[in-house]
Amino acid sequence: MGQEIRESHFTPEDFGAYAEALRVETALLGEWFRQGIFSPRDRMGGFELEAWLIDSAARPAAINEQFLARLDNPMVVPELARFNVELNDYPQHLWGSALSRFEASLGSTWERCRRVAAELDTRLLMIGILPTVRESELTQANMSDMKRYRALNEQVLRLREGKPLALDIHGREHLKTAHESVMLESATTSFQLHIKVHPRHALRAYNASLVLSAPMVALAANSPYLFGHDLWDETRIPLFEQSVSVGGFAGASHGPMRRVTFGSGYVRNSIFECFTENEQHYPVLLPMTFNEGLEQMSHLRLHNGTIWRWNRPLIGFDYDGIPHLRIEHRVVPGGPSVVDLIANAAFFFGLSQALIDAEIPPEQQLPFDRARDNFYTAARHSLEAPVIWLDGKKGPIRSLILEQLLPLARRGLETLEIDVIDIDKYLAIIAARVRSTQTGTAWQRAYVARHGVGMEALTEAYYQRQEGGQPVHEWSLNRA
Repeated sequence: MGQEIRESHFTPEDFGAYAEALRVETALLGEWFRQGIFSPRDRMGGFELEAWLIDSAARPAAINEQFLARLDNPMVVPELARFNVELNDYPQHLWGSALSRFEASLGSTWERCRRVAAELDTRLLMIGILPTVRESELTQANMSDMKRYRALNEQVLRLREGKPLALDIHGREHLKTAHESVMLESATTSFQLHIKVHPRHALRAYNASLVLSAPMVALAANSPYLFGHDLWDETRIPLFEQSVSVGGFAGASHGPMRRVTFGSGYVRNSIFECFTENEQHYPVLLPMTFNEGLEQMSHLRLHNGTIWRWNRPLIGFDYDGIPHLRIEHRVVPGGPSVVDLIANAAFFFGLSQALIDAEIPPEQQLPFDRARDNFYTAARHSLEAPVIWLDGKKGPIRSLILEQLLPLARRGLETLEIDVIDIDKYLAIIAARVRSTQTGTAWQRAYVARHGVGMEALTEAYYQRQEGGQPVHEWSLNRA
């Protein structure tokens, strides 16, 4: 979905031509899987960070076009709303000092973005949901000026037969409203992790990412507030799922096959099953015609980008044109600090490797419906969530992380030959955050409980601490 399209309005003939191109490319991709032609160059990681532009009153600043023009960095691009941007980085080989290199590179890009934002009298903030954002600001007037976003909005509403999007979130409080565009999605900003996988390990890596979604969303929770309501510990999850609420073909359009989804099950034989499901169960949203040759998979890749699995398989290409496989892990929110983000990445990369290497595949020990239930329970209750793990025992996810998953993550990072100094640094941050239970969500709620402040004061206090660069478990609750 990062690519721009040439048109924003389509004819029935456009949809028919795209569906045929998608069918042909999906069949070719199946041949690639059967022939085993994917790149064996693995052990690489990467990320995308979505961030907010805010003004001096800690409110959204809808100026990403001016900001990006002045920044002039092709690795920083617009997002759905004019007050959001996305920071990308070059992938790193996951060995040696990869993690500290990630921190240095992201920190450098972030600092440059901060300086440019300041030149425009704005500021940059990383957080799952901006506490000050108002529903009245999530309008098409604040949509980034790109055809793909306007086309996406038009097609989602077409599939919904013109019915507004219904938001209904039961958390600590209850929020219910109706909205006329997909701009609700722009209130959710994330830190998306990518891992390039060897074709031999792709199935295990994809299923491992599903299993790991619960602990990842629990320890990274940073989105309790939406429109002044205290909801889930990670409210991004229900908000995103409801902000693009369309399903599959015809009678299934309001059924279980949702476009923002945890998925329909583990993959059994190959992650090609996800692409078969894409073609067979999800109607085309953006029928743009490409003339780049079937081997570029342009139609298949764009279609895949309009199906927002929380864990999404991706097809990419190496520098020499050989296709490769990646897993995109989408459950982690933005923030609270750069070092927190890299610690989250370290935990995910290490755990993924450990579960890929496990003698018994985790998907054989944990049924899919339990992995899914763990995920939504963890999104609601973060570190206090009761979950069922591979041994079939039920307990608090906080204890699971401290007693089992941190040692597993260390083992996985050692297998990847990550420098010991990096392993110690970043896993210590995860351990301290979990022991203290001070996630971004916990800090936000504790600050409000102590000071009884509004969302502007909370956001200002959050911003000041983010500027300090310390991990969230060290943030104080004193007034900003």
